[in-house]
Amino acid sequence: MTAAALPSSPLAIPDYRYFWIARFSAVLATTAMVVVIGWQLYDVARADYGMSVRDAAFMLGLLGAVQFVPLALLTPVAGWVADRFERRLVARLANGIDMSIAIALGIATASDALTLPLLFGVAALHGVARVFIGPAMSAIAPNIVPPELLPRAIAMNSIAWQSASVAGPALGGALYAIGADLAYWVAAGFLLLAIVALTPVRRVVPPPIAGNAHPLRQMADGLSYVKHHRFLLGAITLDLFAVLLGGATALLPVFARDILKVGPEGLGWLRAAPAMGAAVVALWFAWRPLHRNVGAKMLLAVAGFGAATIVFGLSESMLVSMAALILLGGLDMLSVYVRSSLVQLHTPDTMRGRVSAVSGLAISASNELGELQSGIAAALLGPVGAVVFGGAGAIAVTGLYAYYFPELRRARTFDPPETALPEAVMQEKPA
Repeated sequence: MTAAALPSSPLAIPDYRYFWIARFSAVLATTAMVVVIGWQLYDVARADYGMSVRDAAFMLGLLGAVQFVPLALLTPVAGWVADRFERRLVARLANGIDMSIAIALGIATASDALTLPLLFGVAALHGVARVFIGPAMSAIAPNIVPPELLPRAIAMNSIAWQSASVAGPALGGALYAIGADLAYWVAAGFLLLAIVALTPVRRVVPPPIAGNAHPLRQMADGLSYVKHHRFLLGAITLDLFAVLLGGATALLPVFARDILKVGPEGLGWLRAAPAMGAAVVALWFAWRPLHRNVGAKMLLAVAGFGAATIVFGLSESMLVSMAALILLGGLDMLSVYVRSSLVQLHTPDTMRGRVSAVSGLAISASNELGELQSGIAAALLGPVGAVVFGGAGAIAVTGLYAYYFPELRRARTFDPPETALPEAVMQEKPA
């Protein structure tokens, strides 16, 4: 595509518009479901099982661990699948799993048949769907927009994600207040829309993987690529450890029910608040993409994320808590934007699914294992102590990474670091 024919926006490309609708619809549905599942699990643990606040908070931590297990086990497989099979098909099948979960939970809620084992079981199945949809969807966008528009497309992807993450929890909380099962039926409808929207997108068949490497060797190549790319390794693992320590979202049902006392509708707004801040930052980057001092800005954003987490943990006001969560989400978005741009722009298409899977595993580890860490910390320190401890830990991790990964603080642009990736890492190895 010549410079003269280059569209001014990814949304001018029909395939990308359908992709954007699918991404928005799927995230809207799943975030609405997640807020209701979290509320129901905590409420069932407190009301039906007679658990204390600390014990029920620990159950929320286990919910994250249950979702992480399939992610940890299946991430290499999911990346390999995204690099070997038609990526639209993989994404549609994964959305179909989530739609089945929504229908099952709608039936169970309507018939008053919710139990902790059932909620843990559907959470694990949701983890299976997420592990496959992430690499497939991440690998589609670079194939339907020209490279010159990819940074803007990444920002637009984030807008779809974050705007849906604002609307989804608020919608889920509001629908739950109207009828406990209504949120799940609406979520199932949006997941069906996501499946339909992906259908007209042109087929995205991955290029053949060079060499005769065994599938297990091909799966490991994504890990090898990240391991030897020091800049990517530092950026991905910084986000992993900082969010793992600083994640407060797992304990939001505790704050909504027993500290701020704002109920399920208030929980929906608390879950939406980080996405509000993230959406504003994503919109800014779609208009004014980041070009300079990307590494230092990412480090400052992660440290600010930790500070905002501490403010939220100490707050007893809904307004202050909302403001802290909005700031927290905006700073996290800056970090996500930098990391996503680096991963997409410096990964060959033959490995993009596998490397996206590694990045997705890091994100999931930070989120789901962060929920487990928060649950354990809440059982030991109480919910407020757990959140404050996590925020302080995120700040400490940022300082350590600034020291041990000087490449991060010295990075000026998204161009590759001065130390190039060894050529051998880029080549597929024979079995």
